[in-house]
Amino acid sequence: MGLATAHLSFGMFKSRGVALAIALMLTTAVLTLAPASANAENVRDTLAQAYRYNPRLDAERARLRATDEDVDQATAGFRPRLTFQGDVGHQDNETTFKQGAGNFNNSSGQSDPRGYSFQATQSLFKGFQTLNAVNEAEAAVRAGRETLRNVEQEVLLAAVESYGNVVRDTAIVRLRENNVNVLQSELKATQDRFAVGEVTRTDIAQAQARRAAAVSELDLARATLKSSRATYEQTVGSPPSNLAEPKPETKIVPHSLNEAIGISAKENPNVVAALYREQAARFTVDRIRGELLPEAQLEATYSDRYNSSTQVDRTESGQVVARFSMPIYEGGEIYSRVRQAKHTQVSRIQEIEQQRAQAQQIVVQAWSQLQAAKAQLISDKAQIEANTTALQGTREEEKVGQRTLLDVLNAQQELLISQVQVESTKRNILFFSYSVVSGIGRLNVQEVGAVSTVYDPVVHHDEVARKWWGLDITRDDGTTEHVDAWQGRVEHEPVK
Repeated sequence: MGLATAHLSFGMFKSRGVALAIALMLTTAVLTLAPASANAENVRDTLAQAYRYNPRLDAERARLRATDEDVDQATAGFRPRLTFQGDVGHQDNETTFKQGAGNFNNSSGQSDPRGYSFQATQSLFKGFQTLNAVNEAEAAVRAGRETLRNVEQEVLLAAVESYGNVVRDTAIVRLRENNVNVLQSELKATQDRFAVGEVTRTDIAQAQARRAAAVSELDLARATLKSSRATYEQTVGSPPSNLAEPKPETKIVPHSLNEAIGISAKENPNVVAALYREQAARFTVDRIRGELLPEAQLEATYSDRYNSSTQVDRTESGQVVARFSMPIYEGGEIYSRVRQAKHTQVSRIQEIEQQRAQAQQIVVQAWSQLQAAKAQLISDKAQIEANTTALQGTREEEKVGQRTLLDVLNAQQELLISQVQVESTKRNILFFSYSVVSGIGRLNVQEVGAVSTVYDPVVHHDEVARKWWGLDITRDDGTTEHVDAWQGRVEHEPVK
């Protein structure tokens, strides 16, 4: 009777071990090899949505449109200025005339003086201050466009990161759910074996402890996934839904580190923005120096006055004056401001080198981490294969008494750790691939092919340049200006 019972329990244990091993391998295969569904959201969809709906991008676009107005304000120096003045009042006059010794004659009267005047002023020459002010504002606008491009890169990279985090954390939750199910089956089988006297309470306690730890890790993984989903929604503008397994954009990643560094020195938006800021600083020096040069302007005035006195009914006059002025000495203020502007320009030159060094550091760091992640993925996959084989072998050895239940639990835990590590490594490869593209300055929706139309900041700039008056920032048809700025591909404008 005892021999038959032992034979039956051994057969039950053998079937349990095979079933657990098969279930674990099938789950691993499903998690790692299952293709994404046809309607899954991919990285490009996420980038397109973040590009169109991220509030930080909209805020930066509005900030750039405000900077465009500086050009129009500087251009106003070329345009004439028209002034209208009018006045109306009441006047009482009393005059005493002396006539001989001790004789006086009084005269009194009332009048209602009123009148108006027009004045037009046109600057003819202002020491090239207006021209340099316009050039200064244009350079600032171009620097602002690069700032917008940098913000776009940061938003898109954040979208990629949040995408990878959600996919990683979703896979980890599935792995840990499967681990809890396997440990639950392991605990049930151990309890059955204890009932027939094959194992001790120590084995049950070990199985219970591992299952409790797995449940705790599952709860933490679910909390991490919720946090990642919230970050995704904040960045992209909508909650994640059916995200596909991401694939790094290898086509837009440079072939070598030296190539990436060379591109970043020319196209990184922070570097280009620093070049434009230095250009603006040079025009600032010229604009201030222009205050030492002569100025000439043309003034035309027309006035018409009524009842300016009791004797005058109307006075009408008009004049045209060419006015010329030449500063001789301003107390040294202008000279000091010129020197100050020159020091600022020198600092802008150093900022260019600083931004280039920083761009190189970012590219090198991202490139190194990308290569390390790729190498790590190979090792992680080999580790999963080895841990799977080790778990199967440990289970077989435990059947014949060469291994304990604790050995099986440890082998299963090592396999789970390697599976979780693979998901983290795949996320790192995705993120660092796009980090390299961002470091060189080419992380944009055009390069990755996410959208067919992009925001063109030149549209608003050109429209502002043609505006001579108007307070509204909307068009006559009621549409906002930046809506019409969504055009086709925008080419990068080099520094002049």
